[in-house]
Amino acid sequence: MAEHFLVTGALGCIGAWTVKRLVDEGVPVWTYDLPGEPRRLRLIMGDDALAKVRFVDGDITDFSTFDRTVADHGITHVVHLAAFQVPFVKADPLQGLKVNMLGSAVVLETLRKHKDQIKGYVYASSTAVYGPPNLYPPGSLAHDAPPIPMNLYGVHKQAGEGMARIYWQDYGVGSIGLRPCVVYGPGRDQGMTSTPTKAMLAAAAGRSYRISFSDTLVYQYADDAARAFIRAARTGNQRASVYNLGGTSASVAEVVRAIETAAPEAKGMITVNPVQIGVTPEIDSSELERAIGKVQWIALHEGVRQTIATLRAGIQAGKLDVDRILAA
Repeated sequence: MAEHFLVTGALGCIGAWTVKRLVDEGVPVWTYDLPGEPRRLRLIMGDDALAKVRFVDGDITDFSTFDRTVADHGITHVVHLAAFQVPFVKADPLQGLKVNMLGSAVVLETLRKHKDQIKGYVYASSTAVYGPPNLYPPGSLAHDAPPIPMNLYGVHKQAGEGMARIYWQDYGVGSIGLRPCVVYGPGRDQGMTSTPTKAMLAAAAGRSYRISFSDTLVYQYADDAARAFIRAARTGNQRASVYNLGGTSASVAEVVRAIETAAPEAKGMITVNPVQIGVTPEIDSSELERAIGKVQWIALHEGVRQTIATLRAGIQAGKLDVDRILAA
């Protein structure tokens, strides 16, 4: 059976890069999102490539529409990325709960109904399921370290992992959950850890900007993260597994240096708020690589260079509302 991918949250950052990768491979791909302008897709894809994407307007909490989409288009692989991120959950806890939890339930129940049709399912969890570094032993954080979420978003992600486990236990619905940390790159313009990428946009636009935190964290270039999600979906895991995504550990000071190297004119214009958000600085992704194979991560300086180059081109083409993004 030919692959038919469905990507929820495809108008977001990782979703856009996932769609781009699949289109570049020639794989039929459908998106599932609320109606909206695909501005992140337009930023990283040309018009010819974008014309190959099948857009479906739908609410992730609407079971009948999501179920009909999977059935009508013969979907074989689902990449579930639709979610309310930390600031949006904090601002509207009830809607955040609905999107993150009911939305996950809708996807899992649809997969149960079409279990013989679905060949692979991967969803985005988050390192937000973990607590602050001082609660864990020194060194890289293992994928089975105890969850101690610090916000409602992390609670939702922990519960989503639990739901996936029970759907495997009770119904035989297999899944792989991946836990990103700081995803960066073109299209990353919202969420608690989006400010490093916003600083890259500011540099591309010749603006000053203040990154909102100073922690050493694990960075994942969006295109690399998308490749990992696609590979995980194709693994067709026959149980419910959750893995740390891995990436490159770097301080915010290193990020700033990479920005100034890629855009020397920005030297001194990118500053850092000396506040720590308390996320782990090292992550062990060895279990993920045992499951899906070696995951390659672009060097931070090269990822930053590529990001700034893409954002500059987007600004010149009128594809980016710099004022809106930097003010958000």
